Amino acid sequence: MRIALFLTCFNDTLFPDTGKAVVRVLERLGHTVDFPLSQTCCGQMHFNTGYRPEAMPLVEGFVRTFGSYDAVVTPSASCAGMVRDSHPVLADQYGHDALRRNVDELTPRVHEFTEFLTDVLKVTDVGASFPRRVAYHPTCHSLRGLRLADRPERLLRAVRGLELVDLERPDSCCGFGGTFAVKNADTSAAMLADKTHEVASADVDVLCAADNSCLMHIGGGLSRQGSATRTMHLAEILAATAGDAR
Repeated sequence: MRIALFLTCFNDTLFPDTGKAVVRVLERLGHTVDFPLSQTCCGQMHFNTGYRPEAMPLVEGFVRTFGSYDAVVTPSASCAGMVRDSHPVLADQYGHDALRRNVDELTPRVHEFTEFLTDVLKVTDVGASFPRRVAYHPTCHSLRGLRLADRPERLLRAVRGLELVDLERPDSCCGFGGTFAVKNADTSAAMLADKTHEVASADVDVLCAADNSCLMHIGGGLSRQGSATRTMHLAEILAATAGDAR
């Protein structure tokens, strides 16, 4: 199977260690992962703010970059949802026949990291060890968009030494929402305050999720409050082994 890592522009710029963690997990499971250097943004920011025609070069570039791979894996539920749900919409509205066909053929091969492990590779135990109290925050895209359900929790429960702690309201939004946090700063801050209070009540060492964007938002709130709880992408936990110093 030819697997490509779609890291996303957000992770590539701010959280490259998450992409490295994805590669470590997949290589540990016996797979080789390519990182196509021509990859760029998926166009989600353009799409969500109404610049749909301007997103088309990014859709076309995604097809050119990843079209030959058997599987495209991304550590971002948000960007996986954009490619699978919104690229076909854009191609139908603004694309030519060949692009529509190519998008329709490619999008089923695009997988969020945890669903690739559980649904495609059929594994939950990836050989990880992480002896910490951990809570999982289901981001809105992972919960309501991709409907990942309990896939992330199944993977976390198989991690040696990890104690998985349930949040009181795991389905509540953290308030990030991409440009929502910029356009509606007061509302976003109020939602974040509720979420950080919930995390503090859980008394965990680490909060993890399938989207670094939400973790950045929550982590910033926790840091400003002087919390000892740190945020980590789920892939980094799954990449951890007994020999790691954490």
